Amino acid sequence: MTKYMLIQTSLLGRKDDVYERFMRCGRMLPDGLIYIYSWLEKDGARCFQLMATDDYRLFKEWIAHWSDTTHFEIVEIGRKPIK
Repeated sequence: MTKYMLIQTSLLGRKDDVYERFMRCGRMLPDGLIYIYSWLEKDGARCFQLMATDDYRLFKEWIAHWSDTTHFEIVEIGRKPIK
């Protein structure tokens, strides 16, 4: 399974909308897109999420729930650990 780091940045003036929707609806992940862990930037405007999937196309489905409030950058994480 491939791991990805998502950098989720709230659009200007939409940060509160992101949190409200999350509290109401949860992450809204499609089956096969796995949430592992997340970290928030100090001011809460950016969220860094570690996720995994065997089907990259699932990100398109998930992002559709959030694209009106958030910009996404998706970075594939290397499969071998750094020693």
